[in-house]
Amino acid sequence: MEVSRRAFIKGSIVGGIGLSAFGFDLAPVYAQTQALKIQRTSETRSTCPYCSVSCGVIIHTLSDKGKNSTPQVVHVEGDPDHPINRGTLCPKGSSLEQDILNERRLTMPEVRRPGSDHWEPIRWEDAYNEIARRIKDTRDQTFVDKDQQGRTVNRCEGIAWAGGCTDTNEFNFLAVKTMRSMGVVYFETQARV
Repeated sequence: MEVSRRAFIKGSIVGGIGLSAFGFDLAPVYAQTQALKIQRTSETRSTCPYCSVSCGVIIHTLSDKGKNSTPQVVHVEGDPDHPINRGTLCPKGSSLEQDILNERRLTMPEVRRPGSDHWEPIRWEDAYNEIARRIKDTRDQTFVDKDQQGRTVNRCEGIAWAGGCTDTNEFNFLAVKTMRSMGVVYFETQARV
């Protein structure tokens, strides 16, 4: 049986009238549909992480702010006060809520060891230590003291840095200072990619 949209809407209206005729009070249901789902939420302003445009977003979170409660994201929208996007979002930015609430989203670091066929979860502290060790090993192996003419260059050609659109100026300042202190010469930013 194929039901058209018009027939479905007519049936819904008739069904609602029928329920009220049997004594069901539809006023609370109607009142609930008129209230915004973001009415009791807290707003957090953020930046969309997908491209170099850096659109502003507002993330609406529902929580009673209790000690053991877990905040729940219920809505993500463009920030109308943001000078770049003025409230508009592209399809990827509009889908941020689905990415935040995805059950397959990683919540802890994972590593795939050489020769392994699976990823294994590790602690954050272990991940930091492993990253630091690999950076140190790579720098030691690829550091160049002098170029072919014998001039002192002190550069690391085995590491590169790519900045992101959500990085603040302060973070970028510290990142560039850290990379330059290690001799890194290859820098790029997401805005140019």
